[in-house]
Amino acid sequence: MIKVLVVDDHAILRDGIRSILESQADIDVVGEADDGVKAVENVKDLQPDIVLMDLSMPRLNGLEATRIIKDNNPQTKVVILTQYDNREHILPALRAGASGYVLKRSGRREMLNAIRHVYEEGAFLTNNVLMEMLQDDYLERVDHTENEQHLTEREQQVLQLILEGKNNKEIGLELGINPKTVSVHRTSVMTKFGVQNTVELIRVATRKHLVHADLIE
Repeated sequence: MIKVLVVDDHAILRDGIRSILESQADIDVVGEADDGVKAVENVKDLQPDIVLMDLSMPRLNGLEATRIIKDNNPQTKVVILTQYDNREHILPALRAGASGYVLKRSGRREMLNAIRHVYEEGAFLTNNVLMEMLQDDYLERVDHTENEQHLTEREQQVLQLILEGKNNKEIGLELGINPKTVSVHRTSVMTKFGVQNTVELIRVATRKHLVHADLIE
């Protein structure tokens, strides 16, 4: 069971989200909070696997709450669920330690997909968020030095499928290799880019212009 804490200052939204999550056989809603302060307290007491976090809240906003949660409970993953789809909100959330970013307008399926991906694979970004990160005026130009470690052809294939949001099993099926082999390639790619998780990998790959526009639906 994936233990989820729902954090949103709108009671009707919390009720709706809870109803959706509790209809899933693999998800257990262990608690709710209507502001960031209560979210931090509940994470300490309830030890959820995933915190589904709104950004705009009283007392302590979702950004600061995420930063505190990740400092005190690094094993807990935070998935931002918000209406904000601009880079001024996305990047600070990822820097604060969020492992996922989902827009409220994306719908039920995307929210559930995000929770499961973050729990199983460590990270999830919706296509809309990836598209925002791909805007030319946001991307930083990175010089490719001679000593930069290059990816093998197989690692490039795995990287592109990771950026499409596929998990190890899905990548293995597409490439015709064992999921354990995919995991080895994933680890190698992260090591070469000097990152610790998939969100960081997406951010670096975006800066290096390795994310292709045709991957975004």
